[in-house]
Amino acid sequence: MAKQPAKAPSQRQLRVAEEIRQALSQALERGDIYEPELTRRPVTITGVSLSPDMRNAMVSFTPLGGGEAEASLKALTRQKGHLRNHVAQKVHMKYVPALRFIEDKSFDVADHIGALLRDPHVAQDLADGGSNEPENEDD
Repeated sequence: MAKQPAKAPSQRQLRVAEEIRQALSQALERGDIYEPELTRRPVTITGVSLSPDMRNAMVSFTPLGGGEAEASLKALTRQKGHLRNHVAQKVHMKYVPALRFIEDKSFDVADHIGALLRDPHVAQDLADGGSNEPENEDD
């Protein structure tokens, strides 16, 4: 049996995910959650993705200023219960989703693409108009 294509998130999922992102960001920004590692190296909540039944939330984060995210991931995981409680107070839902934290690598990918575009060989191709075909002089 063939797999069904994944559906795009509904408007409700997107709206609730944004409310959860804002609640988590506020809790971390205001210091409602005390965790020494997060105080030393603050994190930015870059996005939240909800499951279709809205019982699980995948929270993407990145450490401010870049760098190693493993310690921040462990700190967020330790404070998962407190953060979930904060979400329950700020976002009114029948069920508060379970939080799972993952590092957002999109900024690293963007930096890598930017570095590739600044490469002299690529810059030369872009200056030529990106044409790899030899021009026909018979015309």
